[in-house]
Amino acid sequence: MSFSKTDLPRKIAPKFMALASSAALALSLSGCAAVGGGNIPSANTPISQSEAQQGAEADPQLLAEFGGRMTGRHADYVEQVGKNIAVQSGLGNAREDFQVRLVNSSVNNAFAIPGGYIYTTRQLVALMNNEAELAAVLGHEVGHVAARHSQRRQAASQRNTLAGAGLAILSGVLLGDTGLGDTLSRGFLQGSQLLTLSFSRNQELEADRLGVQYLNSAGYDPRAMGMVLASLAAQNALDAQIQGRSATIPEWASTHPDPASRVQNALQMAQGTGILSRDTFLNNIDGLVYGDDPAQGVIEGQQFIHPDFRLKFTAPNGFYMVNGTRAVSINGQSGQAQLTTGQYNGNIETYVRQVFAALGGQRQQITPQSIRRTTINGIPAAYGTARVNAQGGATDLTVFAYEFGNNQAFHFQAVAPAGRANVFGPMFNSMQRISQSEANAIIPRRLDIVTVGAGDTVRTLASRMAYPNAQEARFRVLNGLSSSDVVQAGQKVKIVVRSR
Repeated sequence: MSFSKTDLPRKIAPKFMALASSAALALSLSGCAAVGGGNIPSANTPISQSEAQQGAEADPQLLAEFGGRMTGRHADYVEQVGKNIAVQSGLGNAREDFQVRLVNSSVNNAFAIPGGYIYTTRQLVALMNNEAELAAVLGHEVGHVAARHSQRRQAASQRNTLAGAGLAILSGVLLGDTGLGDTLSRGFLQGSQLLTLSFSRNQELEADRLGVQYLNSAGYDPRAMGMVLASLAAQNALDAQIQGRSATIPEWASTHPDPASRVQNALQMAQGTGILSRDTFLNNIDGLVYGDDPAQGVIEGQQFIHPDFRLKFTAPNGFYMVNGTRAVSINGQSGQAQLTTGQYNGNIETYVRQVFAALGGQRQQITPQSIRRTTINGIPAAYGTARVNAQGGATDLTVFAYEFGNNQAFHFQAVAPAGRANVFGPMFNSMQRISQSEANAIIPRRLDIVTVGAGDTVRTLASRMAYPNAQEARFRVLNGLSSSDVVQAGQKVKIVVRSR
């Protein structure tokens, strides 16, 4: 959560996901994205000036939604691999025209927009185990650009705008035609996956095919596409297990086909062999931030801690959190909430009313029964609840706001079935300020590339992972190891450590 102190209350509250699959979309693998429109050039024609301009205009917004563009040696390496694989597309001036971005996001995602703009998150790069896998993911995205999939999906969806191409999970499931579903749709899923359209099943498979083709022509092992898809599926399953939710189809790994099917398709397309370049890759990602960046706040178990804003709160038992660029969402079977911010004029009651008004949007007016003032752990606060008649039944919408001084306020906006809003009571009451020493103690996690010693085993190496639970499972998924794989002396592996 790295919003600025002047951000408006966004009409983006997480959707109360009655469908478990919705939560995974925001949580981990948000999927290839499509934005664009206009006339659709033939496949493999050079990137036009209008396409380049369209990409350049969308680029700043997407970078902001995904935590910003990273610079330095990690980003330079990703850009180099991306431009090398883009050349294999056959598009004229590909090396100059393609723009490859490493973005500061803790979700596993990669996406492309018209004009040759290719993005991958640092978290997805950290999951990879060799340069061929990085080339596979970037090649897949290059394939979307070369085949003009964004433009074709845009045309098929009647030219949805960049900001209007969000998913509407809640609006049809819980809130129906109340209008609240459209208003709540963006923030609960939080992020640019909702600024964009997913590609079709055939387009994803075509991008896989093109990516494998580019791997072959560049001399990489074409099996790398299947390898990274398998790692994504394994990571998604592990995340679900740790968070106590149902595993769902990872969006990047499988927009429509099931993960196992898409992995098998990729492996069947892989004819021949090539280089993996494992050690080169690992050396180039050593020290990469892993998981939450403290500048965006961190999730530690059931706590969210933001060292810059000097706050923390605890999510209810049975709920899990998703840290986004603009907000942190709290997801569970019995409700969903989001912590975000907005412009504050010094009156906390007025602030709460403004949040309700923003959530109602133009389609309806949402008015709380009352707004009450209180104090939470020494913090001035105010809250209100409004009942909304929704398709899935009566629903309670609660806004609970806190005054942090210096014209700064934060608020939870939460939805729950009527009469069950108190499920969030302990969380509302857990909000508190943290001291500067507590803030200073928040140290990021980073990848540490180590060489397996003669006496090392999976268990001994996993014990060095900077997590209190599931250390061996995390280590195996991070390094692409099955439950029976062992490590060999002299082999390089990734572990996650605390390091500034």
